[in-house]
Amino acid sequence: MTRQLRFNAFDMNCVGHQSPGLWAHPRDKSWKYKDLDYWQDLARTLEKGIFDGIFIADVIGYYDVYKGSNYHAIQQAAQIPVNDPLQLAAPIALATEHLGIGITASTSFEHPYTFARRIATADHHTKGRVGWNIVTSYLESGAKNIGEGGLRRHHDRYEVAAEYVEVLYKLLEGSWEEGAVVRDAQKRIFTHPEKVHEIGHKGKFFDVPGYQLTEPSPQRTPVLYQAGASGPGKEFAAAHAECIFVAAPTKSLLKAYVSEIRSRAAKAGRDPRKLYIYNLASIVTDGTDAKAQAKFDDYKQYFSYDGSLVFMSGWSGIDFGQYAPDDLVKKVETNAIISMVEHFSSRDKPWSIEELAKFGGIGGLGPVFVGSPTKVADTLQEWVEDTDVDGFNLAYAVTPESFEDIVEFIVPELQRRGVYPTAYRPGTLRDKLFGEGPYLQAPHPAAQYRDIEAVKRREAAARLAPKSAASRIPETV
Repeated sequence: MTRQLRFNAFDMNCVGHQSPGLWAHPRDKSWKYKDLDYWQDLARTLEKGIFDGIFIADVIGYYDVYKGSNYHAIQQAAQIPVNDPLQLAAPIALATEHLGIGITASTSFEHPYTFARRIATADHHTKGRVGWNIVTSYLESGAKNIGEGGLRRHHDRYEVAAEYVEVLYKLLEGSWEEGAVVRDAQKRIFTHPEKVHEIGHKGKFFDVPGYQLTEPSPQRTPVLYQAGASGPGKEFAAAHAECIFVAAPTKSLLKAYVSEIRSRAAKAGRDPRKLYIYNLASIVTDGTDAKAQAKFDDYKQYFSYDGSLVFMSGWSGIDFGQYAPDDLVKKVETNAIISMVEHFSSRDKPWSIEELAKFGGIGGLGPVFVGSPTKVADTLQEWVEDTDVDGFNLAYAVTPESFEDIVEFIVPELQRRGVYPTAYRPGTLRDKLFGEGPYLQAPHPAAQYRDIEAVKRREAAARLAPKSAASRIPETV
């Protein structure tokens, strides 16, 4: 196989990210999440390993579904305490030259006008190495704490997200023309006012009449990440995302997902090969299979049953604390991550609650690959060949040890086989990933908003026309 596979590091500005309980391992340093030197050291390790980026997850809210409270989430540091991810972009960029920095931000909890300034600022500060992981959020506790009473229904959240990104595209792509900023001291013209435009957005969820506050950043719109797994999520990802994250525990599920996403992207008019799909996975490795297995057995001693079910309950919206360990997982309609519930309740052999807890104890919902460099590399290549996935979003068991082991053992083996990068491309994160320039290009929807005055004319005409005859947005969007 000559096709190269790709790595992202999956982390979060907190203690217990995907492996609850392992914060107690004597070599784990996730408790240093508050310290910038921890993040900078980790970033240097990842850049040494030619990772595409560090993908920083986030949640607004806390996990309070399990046993009807947040007691075990707080006790086990299950993604609480958790700090703001965007503030890590600048210090990581200062410590590295190439590493991408993916920031999670929800369309449910921040107005697009203020977020457009924050993400553009980060893109400036990192010289174009920022990505935005678009999420709609799934924790009721987050919505309640900003005064909304609770989350919108699942499908409604994606309707909001679609308009949210439309506003972002208008602000980041269309408000400031190329060449608007000239910094001409002799003529005393910093910016040509006639080249800066109000976006005039008036939609179902957002009214944003004015100008983007920042001048265009190196990428204008950051690289777009998304983890669509439900029907509406997959539709959204196929239309907008450049990098897609999925958490498929088996090759059969992953193969079906990848095939569906590429098919949906093609139907949306996009090149399905211009989307990179990364599956969640964890790697436990050492010099030999025996050493790797011993390390994995050591890790499992710190597994937290309650901590694992805190996550499983929060992700699914089902309180697994109400069941006995040997009860079977059953499908229940919820407002959380629908795809997860469907999978664990529809297997040929249903999972028991205890099996579910043990499965998610290390690495969350993704597979865990344990073995020597040769064994793990064989497995990674097999997954790529059998599923058409592009790479892996790697969660840690113990940090930074898990990432250091991957860089020391796995990356050199993959490079020796000619299936892993040995250097970064120059330029912005989008350049490094796709090699086609810093900006989103047609037929991506964002490119349709660069001529914002034309967009406003079409939208004005659509508002005057009968609703059945016209759409509010360009036909190509």
